[in-house]
Parts: sequence; C-alpha cells; structure tokens
Amino acid sequence: MRQIIHVDMNAFFASCHQAQNPQWQGKPLLVAGDPQKRHGIILTASYEARKFGVKTAMAVWQAKKLCPQGIYISPDHKLYSAYSKRIMAIMEDYTPLVEPFSIDEAWLDVTGSARLFGTTEEIGRLLQQRILDETGIPCSVGISGNKFLAKMASERQKPQGFTILWPRDVPEVLWPLPVEEMVGVGRKMAPALHEMGIETIGELAAMPLRLLVSRFGVAGESLHHLANGRDDSPVDPTVFDTVKSVGNSLTLPRDINDPEDVARVLLKLSEKVGRRLRQSGNVARTVTLTVKDQNFVSVTRSRTLHEPTGFTDVIYKTAVDIHQKQFEPWRKVRLLGVSVSNLLPADGGVQLSLFGASEERMENLTRVTDRIRDRYGDTVIGRARLCKEKETPPK
Repeated sequence: MRQIIHVDMNAFFASCHQAQNPQWQGKPLLVAGDPQKRHGIILTASYEARKFGVKTAMAVWQAKKLCPQGIYISPDHKLYSAYSKRIMAIMEDYTPLVEPFSIDEAWLDVTGSARLFGTTEEIGRLLQQRILDETGIPCSVGISGNKFLAKMASERQKPQGFTILWPRDVPEVLWPLPVEEMVGVGRKMAPALHEMGIETIGELAAMPLRLLVSRFGVAGESLHHLANGRDDSPVDPTVFDTVKSVGNSLTLPRDINDPEDVARVLLKLSEKVGRRLRQSGNVARTVTLTVKDQNFVSVTRSRTLHEPTGFTDVIYKTAVDIHQKQFEPWRKVRLLGVSVSNLLPADGGVQLSLFGASEERMENLTRVTDRIRDRYGDTVIGRARLCKEKETPPK
C-alpha cells in the first residue's frame, strides 16, 4: 500500500502576513480585496478572525460589523508565491514525489522514504514542525494509503491537525459523515444525492453502482469508488509540466448565429478553460477560437496577447472579439471551441490592462471563486449570465 501525506496550509494568505509581521500573530487578520472599499470581499481570514464569524467571500462591510477590531490588509500574491515555494522545497527534502494541488496544499508519496526518514507518521510530524519552524506557517497533515483519504484526513482537524486515516478506518470514520463533507461532492451535487435518498458517505458507498452511473455517468462511478475509500491515482510531480495548451469545445444542440447566444457559449467555455489554466499553475499568451459551421467546415483563428493572462474575462473577451472580427455574422455555428497556448508559469501576478478592467478586483474575485470551487465543487458558484434558463440556444 502506498504511503501518502497530504499537507494543507491553514488560512494561508493570512498566515503568510502573520509570519512576515510577528506583531500580527494571534490577532484577527483579514486579507481583503480592497480594505478601503465597502464593496470589497474577504479573501482569507485568520483563525482568530473566524471566531467572530468571518468567512471567505464575505463582504468587507459585513466582516467589519462582526470583527471591527480586525486588521484589514490588501493581498500580496508575490509574498504567497514566495512562501509556497519555500514550503514545497521543504517537502521535496523527503521525497521527489510531490504533487502541488494548489498554492497552499500538496500530496507527497513517501512510500520509498522510510529507510531515510522513518515511518510515514514520523515524516508527517517532521514536515509539520519544519514548515512551522522555518516559515512560521501552520499546516494540517493527513496520512493514508491514497490521495483521496489523505486529503479527507487533513480536512478533519484545523488548524495544525494531524490525522491518520487508513482504508480500514473508512466505515467507522467516514461513512457516518454527511455526504456534503466528502471531497468531490459540491453543493449542487449534494441535493441530487439527497433526491436519491443519500444523506451520508456510507449511504453513497452502499448505493448500487449502476444507479449512480445511470444518474451521474462517469462522475457517479468515481464518487462510488471514493466513498468506499478507493483511489488509484498516483502522486504525479510532473502533472503540470507537460501542459502545452488548455481548451474546451462544445457541439451545440442546434445551429446558431445570434451574437448573444454565441457570446454565452463562449463565456461558458472560457470559464472552463480559465479554471483549468489556473489549476495548472500557468498563464497563457495566445487565445484560439475554433468554429465549425453548419456545413461542417472548421476554421481556427488565434490572437497573441500583449501580456500573458490566467483570467476568464480576458480569455472570453478575446474569443468574442475574434469571432466578431474574423467570422461573418450570418454564418451559422454548429461547434465552438476555446483554447489557450504559449503557456508560462504563473508568478503570482498578471497584468490585465488589455481591456481596461480593474486588475485588482478581477484578480481577487477570480482567486476567491477558485478557492470556493476547490472546496465545494465547480458548480457551486457561477456567473449570473450563465444561470439563465437560456444557457443554450432554445429549440
């Protein structure tokens, strides 16, 4: 059985500022998009601030009502990136098999590290203490025989938790939990499971596989395996290294040429592409639009940006502009595709001046929505424009 450790930094953005400024340690600290504006939002709150009821994505004015004595500061993504690199380097002292999941969490496969560093538990405790001692950042550690259970374990205790969850412990520890607490079950998936009479992880594990597959397709099979504590995915340190491009396409239920319909589909595709691009830890220089018309003729057009981007709005506006300038308005569309290429590693900051948008507001909003989706699933939050009933062209 593999020996997997999942390390998750606690209130990472806030913890970075507290580590950088010791006078803030132990005090309620809130990282906000713009502390001076009432319409800003909370990106991260320290655990001292969370005791007052402050939560991620809460409006600043609401947070100030709950925690008026809090320290409100602007984000510093270069600082977070620097701390993340230091922490990942510490992890790599114990194994070359380190797979970052986001800027503040990663899996380690320490199956072959026992002779050098001791048991998996000993390595986990060494990691937790070293990260705290050398960076000042607290973290929670989860240990198991696969990635899913290791992540579920690290979620059990915060801050500075240490949890071991072996597959044999799943019936006793995981199955009684509400199904919403399972990694991979978002707020939109949970009601659908409830409709099937599934309230706990154990009930999901016991549900006949064929019923889950008939209702959710491949996702249903994956959920069934995870609920039973099964996950064969390896820890892959090169998971983002081979990414050359990121793209999504959609074959439409009927041919369209209405500009509003086209724009709505492009927004939906750009959301997916932008999300995957950010998950890969990259930014992109080139946006490509693919159009297949009613005669099954495919045409591809690309545009290279002045500055690399990782944000949905830039990708979307570029795709729309390409369509408007490169494709005849009368041409009916059967398929649309959006992709990005010429990828570069993200370094914590991206210029967004191409369309004159507020760089800080776009960056902060994107990071908050990504963190919410990381925790609760991709469908838990979305743009109002995509929530309309006319999400795809009417028949």
